[in-house]
Amino acid sequence: MKPCRECQHEISEQAMACPKCGAPFPAKEQWDGWGFEYKSKVMVCGLPWLHISFKYRPNRRPVPARGVIAIGQFACGIITISQFGIGVLSVSQFTIAGYAVAQFALAYSLIAQMGIYIHEGHGQLVKSVTELLEML
Repeated sequence: MKPCRECQHEISEQAMACPKCGAPFPAKEQWDGWGFEYKSKVMVCGLPWLHISFKYRPNRRPVPARGVIAIGQFACGIITISQFGIGVLSVSQFTIAGYAVAQFALAYSLIAQMGIYIHEGHGQLVKSVTELLEML
């Protein structure tokens, strides 16, 4: 048995929530959210070489992955693998990128189900920026 970090009520070390105050994982001295996060110690230009984040803070805000290689639900980096991503090379469901493989994309070049491209694009409903401007 340990005291809850919030209300000091005695609780089991395996408790998922305090029965008195409702604090999540009350036996942990510190708790910074749900999910998984990994950051490599190797840094390149101030960014971690690899950042993987499928994490939410206690206030339920997602933690975006930011790094040279960024993997997560939300990601920003040189190479991104994500649901929502911004990167130079991106494999995502929704993305803004230089080069993209995505369901929905805005990119320099892309392969997408739907997308807008500047240089080259392939997919079902894919248009170039110049085609869209000509339509106006």
